Amino acid sequence: MICFGADTEASPGPINAKEMDIPMAVRCVILDDYQDVATGLAEWDRLAGSVSITRQERHLEGEDLVDALSGSEIVVAMRERTVFSDDLLARLPKLKLLVTTGMKNASIDMSAARRRGVVVCGTGSSAGAAAELAWGLLLGLMRSLPDESANFRSGGERWQLSLGRELKGKTLGVVGLGKLGQLVAGYGKAFGMEVLGWSKHNSPERSAGLGIGFAATLEELLARADVVSLHVTLNDETRGLIDAHGLGLMKRDAVIVNTSRGPLIDEEALIAALEGGRIGGGALDVYDREPLPADHPFRRLPNVIATPHLGYVTRETYSIYFREALEDIERWLAGDPIRVINGEDTKDGS
Repeated sequence: MICFGADTEASPGPINAKEMDIPMAVRCVILDDYQDVATGLAEWDRLAGSVSITRQERHLEGEDLVDALSGSEIVVAMRERTVFSDDLLARLPKLKLLVTTGMKNASIDMSAARRRGVVVCGTGSSAGAAAELAWGLLLGLMRSLPDESANFRSGGERWQLSLGRELKGKTLGVVGLGKLGQLVAGYGKAFGMEVLGWSKHNSPERSAGLGIGFAATLEELLARADVVSLHVTLNDETRGLIDAHGLGLMKRDAVIVNTSRGPLIDEEALIAALEGGRIGGGALDVYDREPLPADHPFRRLPNVIATPHLGYVTRETYSIYFREALEDIERWLAGDPIRVINGEDTKDGS
């Protein structure tokens, strides 16, 4: 039986593998298992006698991270929480397999991993979890649910604190019209909102096919929308997509929702706009730095509702992550890796 825990490992044994340069005592570390669920969502006992597994409950950086991973041949990383740079990979000479949950990870230097002989494999995920959270955050912001709930639980003297705002009849601007953006656009229509869409490659015909309005430019969308929701991939072109100028185009009572990636918005510009009341509020799940520092303004601003990057943190998604991470490990041990995302025929980071 495999033993799990932050400080316990299974006893290693012989490996039934093809002709590969795999050591006989294979060690695997599962990172960032905050909720202590990794071991219960996949049949890890299938690796008994082959792999010893250690899980880490807290986020590690610097020397703590190197110490935790030292001597391990396999690492399972949670999304993009941990940066696997060339420098870090150089300090992990035994690492042979790096599994990332999801099929993209901009925090891994794919070229460096390939050059150092590290296979990077991904997993599937559940479509829609982040879109659902985006809508939940929006509703929470519009109806001041965190403050009202906290006041209710504390037995506050005032029975009601806020005057909420309805979504029906307002304009939703969706930036990015991939799977998640289309889902959010559908939610907006279901709530009786006028929906506008913008993406770099959008067209009037595509918008019409989705049953939404067409914004010719991002500037037009920002100026017209009461709610702006971001659903684009972070890359060099989209970093800082919403800057001080763009925020300045928004209505003073408009709100912005970001469940995609923190750096899509110029953070300092957003803080200034929120502190100055130049926009109505922010609903945020992603940040430039994660975990967010304890003294960060997003933790105290009254017109912000924020969560700790929970977009993909659901039982359904994690079940896929860990089940397929286990499959990745088994297939690698068998000499037939699957879902490889840093092979010679794949683009770095894709």
